[in-house]
Amino acid sequence: MTLPEGRKIRTMIVDDEDLARQVLREFLSAHSEIEIVAECANGFEAVKAASELKPGLVFLDIQMPKLDGFEVLELIGSGPAVIFVTAYDTFAIRAFEVHAVDYLLKPISAPRFEAALERAKERLSGKLPSAPLPATDLAAAARPPQQYLDRIPVRDGASVFIIPVAKLDYAEAQDDYIALASQGKKHLKQQTISSLEAALDPSRFLRIHRSYIVNLERVARIEPYGKDSYVAVLSTGAQLPVSRAGHARLRAFLDR
Repeated sequence: MTLPEGRKIRTMIVDDEDLARQVLREFLSAHSEIEIVAECANGFEAVKAASELKPGLVFLDIQMPKLDGFEVLELIGSGPAVIFVTAYDTFAIRAFEVHAVDYLLKPISAPRFEAALERAKERLSGKLPSAPLPATDLAAAARPPQQYLDRIPVRDGASVFIIPVAKLDYAEAQDDYIALASQGKKHLKQQTISSLEAALDPSRFLRIHRSYIVNLERVARIEPYGKDSYVAVLSTGAQLPVSRAGHARLRAFLDR
């Protein structure tokens, strides 16, 4: 496939191994339509670079320090075409569930690389449908069955924060976002509260209201609040509304 004359594909290489980045750089050097705008050695660098440089194509390693490839993809969204590059074949199904263009196993052969790049060009030209998942669903699709979150990455501009799930006090729905309360601060993340609920361990977190999920370890007591309504008082002092259904679930847990 050929691109319109003069058009460059802004490309980012993300891998913690210098040799792996070098191999990709050499493969790409044969393609004049490719412009490498960034090389990143970890997930934090990748999210920052993607935010600032808006690449159209990303070669993305999976197992990296700080953030793994799936967490990076969740934070940068489904805009760029993504080719995962990894030494492990165990992530292949998960990669295609988040609609990666291709999945390259190291060491990469030249023919296999060329085929993946051609697929990426077709995706970018619109000839290969992307059917991308909404960004809020990327993490859920990438998570293996029956494996709950142990940390939540949150992007704030070009910065990334990692919230350990054990330190999450509660989550509050705010339109298309959720506010994550942890250690006296709130962090906004573009995600639905339902998808977060599905990703959290139900033995540790409970949906007590259509807009609130609480860490059960933080619940100090339940208090009446007007007629047929209640609030959950947390050990932090926060007070969260509790719906009727939420009160029944919370009461059942506390009465164990």
